[in-house]
Amino acid sequence: MSRPADAPTKSNLLKLQKQLAFALEGFELLEQKRQILTLELVRRLERAREAERRVAEALEYAHAALREATLDSGSEALDRAALGGGVDHAVSISDERLMGLRLPKVRLEILGERIPLGFAGTSPSADVAQQRFVAALPLFVELAELQTAIQRLSRELRKTQRRCNALTKIFIPECRQAIHHITGALEERERESFVDRKLRAQG
Repeated sequence: MSRPADAPTKSNLLKLQKQLAFALEGFELLEQKRQILTLELVRRLERAREAERRVAEALEYAHAALREATLDSGSEALDRAALGGGVDHAVSISDERLMGLRLPKVRLEILGERIPLGFAGTSPSADVAQQRFVAALPLFVELAELQTAIQRLSRELRKTQRRCNALTKIFIPECRQAIHHITGALEERERESFVDRKLRAQG
């Protein structure tokens, strides 16, 4: 942009005034974006904390069942059963748009019927453990979705904040300083011209 050392002309003044108006409008839009991103980030952080709590509870519940199954059948029998049984699932990812930012939407689908582990020579407690781990899968998907969104929102918020700072602390003050300098120089020139005309008229 123009600096105070630039030629104090009306064309430079008009150019700087347009730049300032554009910068102020841009800052207002960026500030609105910053506020929206901040609110969305806070909202998802709260949801993530709740999701983390539910994941921890579900895992504790599932591990308790796994410990019981290990006592009933032994770890080797559980390992063999796990190789032969399980739950097929599919994960699909789409995008949600927010202020030009792409946030993930993750969907989990359980495919087919769950194969009971009891058929592989384990106790019913092994099936209970399997059921509880399967029940925890959607919670993991939700948490992963939230954590990824939080990372992207945080990056975009930092970028937006840097742009706001650049406008308010560098560009806009320099632009206003340049406008003040040129306006003062033009007014001084006009006064000198007026005095010169007066002297000539008197002479």
